[in-house]
Amino acid sequence: MLVAEDDEVLAEAVAVGLRREGMAVDVSLDGDDARTRLALTDYDVVVLDRDLPGTHGDEICRSLVAERSATRVLMLTAASTVKERVEGLGLGADDYLPKPFEFAELVARIRSVARRPATPPAEFSYGDLSLDPVARVAFRGGLRLDLSRNELAVLECLLAAEGKPLSAEQLIKRVWDDDIDPFTGTVKSTISRLRAKLGEPPLIETVREIGYRIGGP
Repeated sequence: MLVAEDDEVLAEAVAVGLRREGMAVDVSLDGDDARTRLALTDYDVVVLDRDLPGTHGDEICRSLVAERSATRVLMLTAASTVKERVEGLGLGADDYLPKPFEFAELVARIRSVARRPATPPAEFSYGDLSLDPVARVAFRGGLRLDLSRNELAVLECLLAAEGKPLSAEQLIKRVWDDDIDPFTGTVKSTISRLRAKLGEPPLIETVREIGYRIGGP
């Protein structure tokens, strides 16, 4: 998730709330920074304030549409008239939420637009391991695994990759956000705990100089 909002208090409040909902969130306070981040990271959804300083939110939305980006756009702005909402959607935004808004509605809208690119499978599985991406639970050998949010997210990424190795950098982008130092051993320690909880026989393989995978060729 990227929250692009110039009101720092609102941006941080939204980010904190979304993290509590299990989402990895980055924050941009101006359009130039948001555009740079969007060029470097494949976000699932950007909550985009239309009236950003620097690069205008409308221009960012147009660019994402022109580039056929998979990032979904939820416009978030003080503009509340029907005409302005129609204009926002006409730019290519996937949804439009005027301020002020209820946080629960924002979460529901984000989840709705995030599902539009592709419907997630009902279940990821490999051998006797299964993970339900909607219920956010995982089982091995019929027993529910006691996983933290990040452990569950890493496991989902590895299963969704279908045997392709994922680097620590890729996992950081998908599971964590700007609060993590990319040079720490966070991914390594999370993988270590996940391996211990998955039990025997081991499922997560380390691919030398590349990363990690579940189920090789």
